[in-house]
Amino acid sequence: MRKVSLRNLAAHKLRLLLTVLSVVLGTSFVAGSMIFTTTVKNSFNGIFDQVAVGVDAQISPKDSGTLGVPDSLIATIEKDKRGLGVDQVVTTYTAPITIAAADGKALSTGGAPSVGSGYLPPAGSLDPSSTTILPGGRAPRGSHEVAINESAAKKAGLQVGSRTQVVVGTGSSVPMTVTVVGLEKMAGATSGYTEVDFAQPVARQLFSDGRHASTVQLSAVAGVSPEQLTSRIEKITPSILKVQTGAEVRQSDKDSVNQFLDVFNYILLAFAAIGLIVGTFIIYNTFSMIVAQRVREMALLRAIGTSRRQLTRAVLLEAFVVGLVGSAVGLGAGVGIAAALQALTASSGLPQGSLMLGVSPVVACLLVGVVVTMVSAYAPARRASQVSPVEAMRESQTDGQASILVRTLIAAVLAAIAAVLVAVGASGQGGNAATTVGIGAMCGIIAVVLGAPALAGPVVGLLGRIFAAPFGKIGRLARTNAMRNRRRTAATAFALTLGLMLVAVIGTLGSSFKGSIDHAVDAGLNANLVITDSQGVLRPQIAQQVAKVDGIASVVRISPVAATVDGKQVGGSAAHGDLESVTPYTMLGGASSTIPPNGIIVSSKTSADKGWHRGDTVTFTSLAGATVPVTVTGVYRDAQLLGPWQLGEAAYQKLVPKPLQQDSFVLVKTEPGVSQDAVQARIGDVTDGYLTVKVQNRAEFKGQQSSQIDTMLTVLYAMLGLALVIAVLGIVNTLALSVVERKREIGMLRAVGMARAQVRRTIYLESFLIAVFGALLGMVIGVFFGWGLARTFRQWGLTTIVLPWNLIAITMAGAAVAGVLAALWPAIRAARTKPLEAIADL
Repeated sequence: MRKVSLRNLAAHKLRLLLTVLSVVLGTSFVAGSMIFTTTVKNSFNGIFDQVAVGVDAQISPKDSGTLGVPDSLIATIEKDKRGLGVDQVVTTYTAPITIAAADGKALSTGGAPSVGSGYLPPAGSLDPSSTTILPGGRAPRGSHEVAINESAAKKAGLQVGSRTQVVVGTGSSVPMTVTVVGLEKMAGATSGYTEVDFAQPVARQLFSDGRHASTVQLSAVAGVSPEQLTSRIEKITPSILKVQTGAEVRQSDKDSVNQFLDVFNYILLAFAAIGLIVGTFIIYNTFSMIVAQRVREMALLRAIGTSRRQLTRAVLLEAFVVGLVGSAVGLGAGVGIAAALQALTASSGLPQGSLMLGVSPVVACLLVGVVVTMVSAYAPARRASQVSPVEAMRESQTDGQASILVRTLIAAVLAAIAAVLVAVGASGQGGNAATTVGIGAMCGIIAVVLGAPALAGPVVGLLGRIFAAPFGKIGRLARTNAMRNRRRTAATAFALTLGLMLVAVIGTLGSSFKGSIDHAVDAGLNANLVITDSQGVLRPQIAQQVAKVDGIASVVRISPVAATVDGKQVGGSAAHGDLESVTPYTMLGGASSTIPPNGIIVSSKTSADKGWHRGDTVTFTSLAGATVPVTVTGVYRDAQLLGPWQLGEAAYQKLVPKPLQQDSFVLVKTEPGVSQDAVQARIGDVTDGYLTVKVQNRAEFKGQQSSQIDTMLTVLYAMLGLALVIAVLGIVNTLALSVVERKREIGMLRAVGMARAQVRRTIYLESFLIAVFGALLGMVIGVFFGWGLARTFRQWGLTTIVLPWNLIAITMAGAAVAGVLAALWPAIRAARTKPLEAIADL
């Protein structure tokens, strides 16, 4: 039987190639994602191995919302160095920074950090090899001199002697003109990382309030271990700070990056899983057709004594070989995908390194490919083994009406459960609404798998009457062919259904988010102009300068606030200025819309969730430990732009230290009758030196928010393209094998006068009907699931559900075209069938 199986594979090379290809497409993405993330992890680990080298203990803030390590603690350590076992104390000062490239525009880091720091010469650092000034430059000394890491300088087009602008994230927060006096060779700098070093006294002035350091690094005297030193320092360190050994600092950095990469890997593997699921149906369909084509061959084997178990094992052996070959090729393709991902992310700040194949991707790829293929082939193999030799000799192939009836009844029950779960989740009931909708979607997908054969008959029949009718008898024949084996039609179409269902879900979410943004801006924003920063935060001084521009009626800063209440972290905003002039909101219960200096107004949702009612006192605790009691003076109707609560000015000043104060955005109301474009231009002149500040009108602001969603959707659609490619290849595969199966039938049609062009047209129409059926089913259930999921995101501001009609129309048209294109090769093969040879092929 092994010889029979292997010779069967060798004798049908085209069939083998088509089946292997479906496995390759599924497994290659698994291998590619694992190789890529393993490579990036190893590269990052190599970088972080250079962090905190020579450091035995490091003191740093637990949260970013604190000022840093107080000078008083540093003085205590310096005073008792011998008692604590400290040899050397090194203070560092750092903060986010933006530097202009040679063209005057902000240097893009692709998401990698861009920080300013105090320059530490080798003699003053615990790791003398950490930073080296390259020949031709020197260390910064003056207040407007900087050294910059070599990779960032090269990207920015800067060199020793270049003059440029920098904007500091905290401290003075004003644009500065600086001169590059040195280029640094840094251990472990990533491709996008930027570090701008000032002289240490200048860094202290720019990056701190003068009473705190960003971190403090310590080395231990001989005989004191890092763990002992850390333990001693912890005893004198406030709870808002953390003390770590150098090894813990390195491991913490690795863990944070690896956690991000794990999430990224999960996303990649999720799309790989989609490809595998689609591929599974194609493999299942392929083996079902192969078994059906070999029914007489298997009957002969049964007649000469082959057992059912041997037949099953023979088919599974073929599946094993196909899975093994497909996985091996998929592994090679995965290396190419990993290289492509690395090239695409070269400008994103991720480090570049040699691809790491490793054992895990190889094992995962082989196991997934082989297991998926054998599982997909098991049902057809078992079904074939149960056919008696006499029945098989008749070559009678039916859909199994009784089986379809049972499947349809189960599908109807699951569809009803899915509809209820999606409706419950969409209403916000039943605990985690998104999970409820997700479970409903899974039930719905299983219902489609089971019930699609029952739907294939009437739906394909109706589509055939509409689209195939103009082609006369050719159209009726194509319709009959598509309806003849409903299981095969459903299985072939489901590959496309699943891919387009996901496209519809994502499209519905994307269009709804964009619609909600448009609604929120149109209904909740009276401001004419919005000032934002591409780095995420604005300096408070910007609003002060903008307020001096002619033609402005009011300027309102919206600042983020992070604190804890009863030990739980909360986040909201503080408005500086006349909030009602730039965004309308409705107070409930007759409360005043004015925010008292030491008060707070809250949204109706926040009031209900947290129990904060008018007249209550809420005690906020800053991340630095300061407590600020505030009084709830009113509740406003939920407004997306206002967020959960708005804090009074005096309370904000007490809660957020001045060096840490920053704005999310600034809203500007122009004076009546003044040219808005002219005011926007004048504000642009004022903010131009800040490099990353944007001044936008309402339409531009909506466009920017929508463009971020469009970018995300483009990435998701590109990744879903894998599933759609596999789905189209599945149609090609099915039609090609169908042509082989119907060779005698096609020969008879050619013998009675059907022209080659008519044969091709029949295959085109059949493929068209299958593709449109799959696309229609995917769009309907995808939009329904997308609607349910979108309803669960109301608490994140998704208030308007918008169906993606353009996407639906484009997708349906694309599916029809894909169906015709998928039929090109099978149709040509069918048209070349020689009548006499086909009829004689008994």
